[in-house]
Amino acid sequence: MSGDPRPSRVVLECGWGRLIFGQTFHDDVALAGVLRCEEPGRRDVCMYHPAPHVLVSWAPHELFIDPSHTYRLVLDGHAGGGDGVGLPPVRMPAGVVVRPLVGAADAEAVNRLYAASGMVAAPPDVLCANQSSTTFSYLVAEDTNSGAVVGTVTGIDHVEAFGDPEGGASLWCLAVDRHSSRPGVGAALVTTLARQLHDRGRRRLDLSVLHDNLPAIALYEKLGFIRVPVFCVKRKNPINEPLFSGPLSDDHQALNPYARVIVDEARRRGITVRVIDAEGGFLHLRHGGRDIVTRESLSQLTSGVAVSWCDDKRVTRRLLAAAGLVVPAGRTSTTPEADAEFLAEVGELVVKPARGEQGAGITVGVTDVETLTRAVTAARALCTDVLLEQRVAGQDLRVVVIGHEVVAAAVRRPASIVGDGRHRVDELIAAQSRRRNAATAGESTIPVDEATEATVRAAGRRLDDVLEAGEELVVRGTANLHTGGTIHDVTAELHPTLVAVAVRASYVLDLPVTGLDFLVPVVDGPDYVLIEANERPGLANHEPQPTVQRFIDLLFPSTSGLPRGWDPPPVSTSSSPTMAS
Repeated sequence: MSGDPRPSRVVLECGWGRLIFGQTFHDDVALAGVLRCEEPGRRDVCMYHPAPHVLVSWAPHELFIDPSHTYRLVLDGHAGGGDGVGLPPVRMPAGVVVRPLVGAADAEAVNRLYAASGMVAAPPDVLCANQSSTTFSYLVAEDTNSGAVVGTVTGIDHVEAFGDPEGGASLWCLAVDRHSSRPGVGAALVTTLARQLHDRGRRRLDLSVLHDNLPAIALYEKLGFIRVPVFCVKRKNPINEPLFSGPLSDDHQALNPYARVIVDEARRRGITVRVIDAEGGFLHLRHGGRDIVTRESLSQLTSGVAVSWCDDKRVTRRLLAAAGLVVPAGRTSTTPEADAEFLAEVGELVVKPARGEQGAGITVGVTDVETLTRAVTAARALCTDVLLEQRVAGQDLRVVVIGHEVVAAAVRRPASIVGDGRHRVDELIAAQSRRRNAATAGESTIPVDEATEATVRAAGRRLDDVLEAGEELVVRGTANLHTGGTIHDVTAELHPTLVAVAVRASYVLDLPVTGLDFLVPVVDGPDYVLIEANERPGLANHEPQPTVQRFIDLLFPSTSGLPRGWDPPPVSTSSSPTMAS
């Protein structure tokens, strides 16, 4: 209205894109123009427009109404919420502290969480600059044992932004490390932010969440948020494509996460995808007269001979050793006497099937003949040929090489639990297994089997023991992701010697795509032992590195026209990349 002192056309730079307050625009044509000027690799969001369907009508081929729900938490009594006493209590998980974001290191950690959650990253300098204003509040959750940032949330104060007469605020970019063993981090971040905004005198806190993100919706409703009829408008861009292009077929929905990320990236580039066999992860990709069949990250570009080399771990060892690369001492299991003699020679063994994957049949840390006999029997149940290797101490490092270039490196850690002083070890394992299963769409669980019991016993514990609050216990001997292991990106720290060895190994084995397993004392040093090569590595495990993008670059070079500095993150219809997810 005329003479209104409040700012008009309010647009906030958030780094991942711009937050546009639709109620501050009085010209739909101008507002549509702002949305149409979205920069590549960003996701702008327009909220609170009083008639979003009318706004979309000004550019229907470029704009769409996001399929999200808006939820609101009343922070005072003006809308039926009491006088603040109805605020959800702040319950801080053991070993976690929620604090403000401070400096570039925190900003980089926040971006890692964004990337791992399928969100668009934000320049660290933008996050730091916004934090210094009164409009933005960036909170991080820190694991006090490791010092790692395991969660983040952003608050925006609408009164500080444009003098909002309704006293509003909004919650954005809730992200929690899916590998964290600390339960309740997300709830602690949300309730801490709500309490801070209430103490400022704000009357309500809004958030937007995709309609099918049921776990997030359950959390918000548990904390007292209610659904309100507010919608957001976005631009049709490659990142948003899954949100406006319609649902995938049943075959697509049945794919595992390792095949789904390939489908998502291919569709984003206009590559036609046909699912040949969903259960096996077989895809037919076509673009510009070029046809490629893949099974997850294994494609027709990898020869059958190369696959056979990787299929038998003994052949892999021989080829790598012949090329001058370091492998552990090893031999094929033969007679009990010869096996025992080799154990006495090297001191400690890893026993594994010569053919196999996903850590099945592997026994780590064999030091006596009785255990050796059992381990060989377990491995032989999966493959008649059994490999004995000297156990080498070190960090479990996976390096992904695509097109004979190192694209990602990550340290894998075995499944562990953290005590709370109340629950037994087996109960904590079950709870952690449920969280890992949910975070990985069923790809990772912690089995309570003989291997788990042996690992717990080796640590001097039993399954019915109660751990002290904050006490951590490793419950698996191997770091395989399918048995509850976690993965932590170390690409930027990788020593040049390890990079060179990985590239050399990919050439020796003639693998255009491979995941190489190392044991290293430190990732930023030159020492290593090369354990295995995988011809079909899981590309979904290496956020924030652009493994899937580089794989599609390899298959369809003509679609790799995006600048190397822009790598759109994976997007699915089960996570919100802007507001709380």
